[in-house]
Amino acid sequence: MNPSKKFASQADLEEKMVSFKQISEHAWAYTAEGDPNTGIIIGDDAVLVADTQATPAMAADVIRRIREVTDKPIKYVVLTHYHAVRVLGASAYEPQQILASQDTYDLIVERGEQDKASEIGRFPRLFRNVETVPAGLTWPTMTFRGKMTLWLGKLEVQLLQLGRGHTKGDTVVWLPQERTLLSGDLVEFDATPYAGDAYFKDWPQTLDNIAALNPLALVPGRGPALVGEKQVQAGLAGTRAFVSDLYAAVQAGAAAGLDLKTTYKNAYAQMAPKYGQWVIFDHCMPFDVTRAYDEATQYPDPRVWTAQRDIDMWHALEG
Repeated sequence: MNPSKKFASQADLEEKMVSFKQISEHAWAYTAEGDPNTGIIIGDDAVLVADTQATPAMAADVIRRIREVTDKPIKYVVLTHYHAVRVLGASAYEPQQILASQDTYDLIVERGEQDKASEIGRFPRLFRNVETVPAGLTWPTMTFRGKMTLWLGKLEVQLLQLGRGHTKGDTVVWLPQERTLLSGDLVEFDATPYAGDAYFKDWPQTLDNIAALNPLALVPGRGPALVGEKQVQAGLAGTRAFVSDLYAAVQAGAAAGLDLKTTYKNAYAQMAPKYGQWVIFDHCMPFDVTRAYDEATQYPDPRVWTAQRDIDMWHALEG
């Protein structure tokens, strides 16, 4: 065993090409070859940003691109969930309101500090200029349960909780007038879903609830923007297949009384031929299998990841 083996992501230092693309009349996608995406809604009188990037320095690039197409004020930042890589850039936008589900707020209270330390340690490249992150946590200024509607002039924007999946607080941003959705990490495309804080049993139904909206365009958490029903369906189907296949593999190991390490090796071998080429596969699998094993055995709710728990888990499975 090699106790000094580093997270797969710590060797991931290659810069990604950023795209900024309009996907419907009022919606834009900021995507970066499998790095975390940001969704932008430009309404009649204001701009909404969903998922902020990991640091204010990185958010500055999103703002620069928004300013190339509009000078309207950025009034709203939406946190689709609590993960540090999604929220720590919020201060750069100087928004009037930071919006999140009450479940996301509760997760920030419960585990925000540990999550921040753990994520920065796991994935240094995604926290470029981390010194620009203000001290403390990013707190929502307004929360909701289930559904909240905003009006950007005449443009209706709905914030919806359609079920648990990536986390218990997942929120999507829905433009009913143009059937455009910002999904956060509930949907990925050609990128491995991170499921270390997931609800595997709920996630497929939540994806079905998204599909029932019949989106024509979708900004996933990672991967290219999806435009047209066919691409959107492919993104939903790929995410659903990954989550279902992984949980089935882990459930089988747990039911057979196998320990976590053996279950991990078996699940990896089953998943790699179909999904191994997806972005961050090697990074996500230890976290995903650990959470799935927890859910299949004795932990219905995700346990808190700390920097130390990350390291112990990685050494146990990959050391």
